[in-house]
Amino acid sequence: MGTLNDEQHKSYDMGMHTEQLTGRTMQKFFSLDEDGGRFTQPYTHDVDFDKKYELDVEGMESSAINTKIRELMVDGYGHIVIKNPLAKHSIFVGMLNRLKVDIEGSLGYFGCGLIDGPNVRISGRVGWSCAENMMSGTVVIEKNAGSSFGAAIRGGDLVCKGDVGSRTGIDQKGGNIIVGGSTGAFSGFMMQRGRMVILGNAGVNLGDSMYDGTIYVGGDVKSYGVDAVPGEMTDMDAKWLENKLNLYGMKAPNGISKMKKIVAGKQLWNYDNLEPTEKKIIL
Repeated sequence: MGTLNDEQHKSYDMGMHTEQLTGRTMQKFFSLDEDGGRFTQPYTHDVDFDKKYELDVEGMESSAINTKIRELMVDGYGHIVIKNPLAKHSIFVGMLNRLKVDIEGSLGYFGCGLIDGPNVRISGRVGWSCAENMMSGTVVIEKNAGSSFGAAIRGGDLVCKGDVGSRTGIDQKGGNIIVGGSTGAFSGFMMQRGRMVILGNAGVNLGDSMYDGTIYVGGDVKSYGVDAVPGEMTDMDAKWLENKLNLYGMKAPNGISKMKKIVAGKQLWNYDNLEPTEKKIIL
């Protein structure tokens, strides 16, 4: 069995894993370009990012808004400005295209869920479960966000420059969640991969039952959850944080050097094999 060198150990501690998943293969079975491209992502279109459309959605239902956005992508529009969203729910859901989107206003529940590729900027606030199951792309919220922000996110950058509610990044499976303010209780609950950056304070039970991944906090932590433990900040951590925050024009209020790093203690990895008395100790 091979061993990890010091540099690989550092990257592994940050959640930068390269190991082969058991039972999976990276073997290439077909080309995306063969047979007329029928293996490419469905519902994706060639768009021109210089082709812009301003869509006023006042008076429109959420389903009609999403249908209209898909029609605009079919017509080749690569930059869509959504005006007067008026906190409607489930807007811009299931979009699988590279696209530039400016939402001028606030969204309700489940906005920008199940997306894969677009770059979205929201000038207002968002409700519960923004960007749930996001696969790739970027979503940047200029104000505050509700609970379950980035639930089950798998990839991309999800950024809120204000405060967010409880259960931020619940069941996070990858990607990056960045919060400019504070977050509520049970943030990082059952986290599996990825990184979460909280520049403000964190509520109770941070990282509860986290399996893997990394959480950075710039302020105070009310309490740690089960199996969430302090980690050692490295130069690699600091460099990654500096680069990522600069990308979105954000700064750690007390400086990156003062930020806390939280990782999984990994006591729950073999939970099913523990004796009942050992389970009581953990819980």
